[in-house]
Amino acid sequence: MPTFILDGKSLEFTQGETIIEAAKRAGIEIPHFCWHPSLSVAGNCRICLVEVEKAPKGMIACATLCTEGMVVYSNSPKAAHMRNAVMEFLLINHPLDCPICDETGECKLQDYAYKYSVGVSRFDETKNHKDKRIELGPNVMFDQERCISCSRCIRYCEEVVGDPQLTFVSRGEHVTIETFPGKKLDNPYAMNVIELCPVGALTSRDFRFRARVWDMSHTDSICTGCSRGCNMEIWVRNNEVMRLIPRENMDVNQYWMCDHGRLDTYKFINDESSRVKSPMMRTEDVSADNDGLAGCDWDDAISRVISEIKNYKPEEIAFIASPFSTLEDNFTLKRFANEIVGTENIVYTPNINGEDDKLLLRADKTPNAVGLRYLGIDPIDTKFIDKLLGKKIKMVYIMNDSIGRLERNEEIAKSIEVGILHISNFNEHSRKATVIFPASTYAELNGTFVNFQGRVQRIRPAVALLEQERLPGEFSVSRLDKFGAQNDKWTKGTRFNARPVWKVLTQMSKVLGNDFGYDNTEEVFDDLASKIPEFAGMSYESIGTLGLLVVEAEEVLA
Repeated sequence: MPTFILDGKSLEFTQGETIIEAAKRAGIEIPHFCWHPSLSVAGNCRICLVEVEKAPKGMIACATLCTEGMVVYSNSPKAAHMRNAVMEFLLINHPLDCPICDETGECKLQDYAYKYSVGVSRFDETKNHKDKRIELGPNVMFDQERCISCSRCIRYCEEVVGDPQLTFVSRGEHVTIETFPGKKLDNPYAMNVIELCPVGALTSRDFRFRARVWDMSHTDSICTGCSRGCNMEIWVRNNEVMRLIPRENMDVNQYWMCDHGRLDTYKFINDESSRVKSPMMRTEDVSADNDGLAGCDWDDAISRVISEIKNYKPEEIAFIASPFSTLEDNFTLKRFANEIVGTENIVYTPNINGEDDKLLLRADKTPNAVGLRYLGIDPIDTKFIDKLLGKKIKMVYIMNDSIGRLERNEEIAKSIEVGILHISNFNEHSRKATVIFPASTYAELNGTFVNFQGRVQRIRPAVALLEQERLPGEFSVSRLDKFGAQNDKWTKGTRFNARPVWKVLTQMSKVLGNDFGYDNTEEVFDDLASKIPEFAGMSYESIGTLGLLVVEAEEVLA
């Protein structure tokens, strides 16, 4: 490969590669605002100016192609002077909104002002004021004064989404960004402009003014909004999920995440009005004001389920697994059904809704249907429905799902004699259950999902439950977690009395005389990997933060 010299180091490059791309690949940072690896080169911001030997002027690293033997300086006195001048220009009209700006703590302009600016301003004139709090669309707010005209958002809408909804207007001193007349920034991926914006000009209307980034912990996880499983981070303050943002994985979602995944997949976690707060059992006290369900402790609920299981023949008991739950929970449920109860009646309800789009969203809105297929759990069929309606199946254990997703669900609900639910939030049929166990949500447990590509990906706990503590090593912790005292209100966040399904089933199996021997989620996965050929050779360590394809695992094992 050809080479060039950057700050005294010899770097290899490929033909057509720019200085900033070659530097990034080598782990060398060249400051930039407008450049992004997935977007076309605009060369707007000029902060990436470098000194190139024999060139009369500074060259922008984002648009200058590498050539054999080229000598480049990114930290020479001349390069530093150029960066200082660019920073001074960008800060001339930029407002001092840092105390109220949502971008504070993760703002490139802040970082570069400390790193590359001279720290003083020679500008004595009145700043150029522009409009603030402009609703560009249903999910994005725009502060014109903060915009540095990098054009990232404009190029993103046109080049990635394929819907050019933004443009520059009033070019010159009063340049700003607007939507086209009569239009809004309203597409399924509009909120990605928030992370693309290197300053605080574009902010989330959902998250705006809710928390400072240094007061939140952030945990690597995956989105459960569809079968793609976009890599994301869960941001938590005071044990409450505040926002979800995309995490880079070029094999799954690149840098992006849809608005549905950001906004519609976390609020149920915090919803105290719908969360199941403790185990519940049906009593005989049923009236117009009382549905007969009363709170109880875990041991009583488990004892009730065990006694109900003993009242029926194995073929009269069925289990409905969940494409919304982890491999570990579904694997343990299948073991419990087959080995403890002795029934083969275990199915799941699929969820196909519409069509795949051209970017990320999948028609299948379940995150783990492929995983259930690998576990040998089949989709529900008419034969199973007929068994329910014909009352050949009398007791049903439903995990993290609702019979409301089935056709003729009202008839099915009436035909079930005993319903055991393991759910995180109440649903339309849950009040008819015999026993309800509160289940952990995806933000409260360890586990794995398999996306439509066959990629096994991990989730990790970001929110603590009643039986857990937010300790370093077990959780990603924030400044408030580390230094909060007993009398501080930020240590009093709600912790729900829920448990992972595998843990409850393991306890029940032990009482029934067959100890699965699981003490943690990783032990469940190790057992799964030893018994399911598709996952042979896999471990939490090998899955890592970016996931592992089933075929890759097979190749590694071979």
